[in-house]
Amino acid sequence: MLATRLVSSNGRLQVVQRGSRLVLVRGIFDRRLQQTAPACLSNARYFAHSALRCKTMLTRLPEHKEEEDGEEAGRRAIDNNNPNPVISLPGGIAWPFSNSSAMDAALTTLVGLGLVFLGGVAYVSWYKWRVLDKIEEAFAKGYDPALELATHVHSGKGDDPDLSYAEIENMRRKEQGRVDSIISGQEVGHYYLMIGPKGTGKSTMILEAMKAIEAEGVSVCEAHPDLEVFRLRLGKALNFEYNEDTQTGLFQRRDPREGGPALDIERAFNKLEKVALRCNKKNGRPLVLIINNVHLFPNDASGKNMLLQIQQRAESWSESGILTIVFTSDDVWPYLSLRKTANRMQVLSIADLDYPSSMYALRKLRKLTPWKEGDTPETLSNTASIIGGRLSYINKVSRVRDMVDMAKALLEQEKAWLQSLIGLIKDCDDDVMDEQKWSACTWLLLQEFVKMRVEQEKERDERIAAHKAAGKLGDQILEGALPLPVIPYHRCRTLMTRTDFMEELDRINIITIDTEMGVRPDSMLILQAAREVVQEDGFDELLQSVRDRIDEIESLHRTRELTFKDLGEGDLIRLAVDKNGSRRLEMDSRPI
Repeated sequence: MLATRLVSSNGRLQVVQRGSRLVLVRGIFDRRLQQTAPACLSNARYFAHSALRCKTMLTRLPEHKEEEDGEEAGRRAIDNNNPNPVISLPGGIAWPFSNSSAMDAALTTLVGLGLVFLGGVAYVSWYKWRVLDKIEEAFAKGYDPALELATHVHSGKGDDPDLSYAEIENMRRKEQGRVDSIISGQEVGHYYLMIGPKGTGKSTMILEAMKAIEAEGVSVCEAHPDLEVFRLRLGKALNFEYNEDTQTGLFQRRDPREGGPALDIERAFNKLEKVALRCNKKNGRPLVLIINNVHLFPNDASGKNMLLQIQQRAESWSESGILTIVFTSDDVWPYLSLRKTANRMQVLSIADLDYPSSMYALRKLRKLTPWKEGDTPETLSNTASIIGGRLSYINKVSRVRDMVDMAKALLEQEKAWLQSLIGLIKDCDDDVMDEQKWSACTWLLLQEFVKMRVEQEKERDERIAAHKAAGKLGDQILEGALPLPVIPYHRCRTLMTRTDFMEELDRINIITIDTEMGVRPDSMLILQAAREVVQEDGFDELLQSVRDRIDEIESLHRTRELTFKDLGEGDLIRLAVDKNGSRRLEMDSRPI
């Protein structure tokens, strides 16, 4: 067998004689062969048809001698044994996998895909580990967004003093100790619902408890009527991106989002559960997740389902002692929804301050203002008697120079808002009958509150007169403020004659319903504003006229009109009402 080899710096060409044929073996061609024998290099079949010509052209080329090392010897042996060698990398060593080019290409593809798969598995594992670490950082000691905003001191200067959270933190309520133990993780085995009217200090007590422990193991999330927005807020509170920051699109299919925010929140809770187990093993106490203002959830099927979804997790987490959920609400409907399936829920009712506590808060806050010198006990007493013990109102009036004028201004604003919302219209049209029915029922309830308030004041005056007659008059009786009147829920239904108005009145903060189903005015300002309206001249007549007008419209809606057609002049229509008709029918139906 004749073999001729052409060697260059890039490769070689071999022509092997097998019998009477010359066979060209592929390789990297020599430049000299490309110049002198272009036909041989362009088409391998040229050697089979023109063997003698190829021999002559190849013998004209000068011999190229070079020493071969072991690597080139191995490569030549492969080329001699394999008629179709595989070159993998330019300038590198060619090691074929098999005798088939298709098989070699398939194996090369599989190797590449295997490397990509292993890289994807490694990235997914790292990403899942990083997600848990980020959620754990959200409960770490130090920075918390809600606490940072609450404790931030405004640096601007103005005419009115800016009382910061740090300046009023020492005005502790009696419930503060219980809240501190809950937030710090000392109470295990329950989840909690803090319920009370707006502005009573629920969030302030939570923030104060968080500040005492530097928000270690605590995170706060604000509820929202739009559940998509709540999903984003929960992700911010937990430092969880819902896999939206992952780069695994090359390695896996994106999770479907057609299920709405409930599925994303469930995924977040799955991750949170793993982190809670990890942290409980380290610290030995539960994490605390606060969901503030859950009454902002829609009061429909979607909002109640969201509450149920969170409650199911709260029940299991509180039972295992790894995480405590704290709900806060201004309205009663979340309590009514949660209590259906509640086993480990405990309720904390937060009400207004009593009279001595409100007086103390006013004195404390006024000491931080430039106008504390002009305050007298009468001024503080008059202010407290108007605004009551609502902390938000106490904070407002304590910032101004004249507290009594500010209290009266707040009262006028509340009265105007109340009349614009449930004002009575004497001769209303049937288009606004439903609105006036709601307004009339509301004023019936407020009127009853005013009557009860008058009775309370009458009893107090009688006690004061008795003490004066006995010579035992003390300051405690004079300073003792009357509590807001309370009517049981079932009696309110009887007074209003409508059961579907109560929750709406609670939502718009006209009344408040506690966990014992007691109904009272939302605040002292509401009671004072309602009293001024009810005691106006002609209010009783106006309320009665509106109720009569509603009865007339409803009777018109219940009236049916009979129309007779094709009646000519002189035709007679006779209508008869026979109250004994049923008896006659019974007698006629008897067998003879």
